[in-house]
Formats: sequence, C-alpha cells, structure tokens
Amino acid sequence: MLKACILGLGGVFLAQIAMAEGLTGDPEAGRKLAGQCRTCHGIEGMAKMPIVPHIGGENPAYIEHQLTAFREGRRVHEMMSVVAASLSDQAIADLAAWYSSQTPVATLAPSQTAENAPETCTACHGADGIALIDDAPNLAGETVMYIDTQLKAFRTGKRQHDIMSGIAAEMTNDEIRAVAEWYSSVQFKVAPVQ
Repeated sequence: MLKACILGLGGVFLAQIAMAEGLTGDPEAGRKLAGQCRTCHGIEGMAKMPIVPHIGGENPAYIEHQLTAFREGRRVHEMMSVVAASLSDQAIADLAAWYSSQTPVATLAPSQTAENAPETCTACHGADGIALIDDAPNLAGETVMYIDTQLKAFRTGKRQHDIMSGIAAEMTNDEIRAVAEWYSSVQFKVAPVQ
C-alpha cells in the first residue's frame, strides 16, 4: 500500500507541475473573485455550512486541481460544477493564490495527542489535519459530516483519487467515523492576510 501511495503521489505531483506551468496567481485578483465563494466558503476560506470544506490555507496546487476537476467534469457537485464551469485557468490560479495566502492554524484538542492520530491518514494529512503534501487537503476542523461524506464517496467510487479510493475502499463505517471525529475535534482557524 505504501509503495502504491508513493507512486500515486509522484504522478499527481507531475500533473500539477504541468498544470501550473506558465500561470502565476494574483492574490488580489483572487480576493475579488472570492466574492462569489464567500456564501459557502467565506472570504478567508472558513466554511459557513457543515457540508462545505474550509479552503483557507490550502495548498494552491490542491485548490487548482480541485477547481479544474470540477470545471472539466472529473469531479461533480451540483454547486461547484456550475461555479467552476466559467472559471479560466487564470481565474483558478488567482483563487488558489488568494485562499492559499491565508494561514491555517490547527491545535490538537486537550484530549488529543499526535501519537493517537489515525495512522493511515497522518502521512498525507498530518496528525493535526494540516496537509503535508500538495495533493491532500487540510482536514483540521472539518465537520464529521463533511469528512464522513467524502470518505464514503471515495469508498463507493463517486469520487476518484489514485490514493484515497484504495484507502477508503478498505475502511469500515466505524473507521470512517473515527477519522472524521478525530479531525473535526482539532481546533482550527484561518488567520487572514494582514
């Protein structure tokens, strides 16, 4: 499993480099575009609804990859597919630059220790839920509902990813719930750009 994880990450990383070549995102232009995102994700990327992820402080390559997947129909969501359909590559780079310019702050709850973090998840998502690789989202402070829904989407094939699909396929409902509860318990905030 670890070998497949490493090989998959290498392919994703190369694809992201190819996608990002030649485009530099402008955070100020992205801030203006983020006005259309604020109802769900907030202007700084703190989600306003329990089924919506926090995107403030995400890696720009991750944001670009997800928005491009929504735009091209490789990832489908009733709202995001519509929003992303009209975004140019530059607009996606600008949004990624804006949201990634925020600083994610995660603190384990008093009842948590890094040693007790979900072992399967920490290599990519960190013990505190701040992603350690470009193609993994931050999970800190996400709701149980959001994490549970996404892991089950990977498990059923509704959502596809070279690494996550295989990992989620082997998870029970109880294991999914334990991961969701761990990361939702992490205290999370986004420190806005000053």
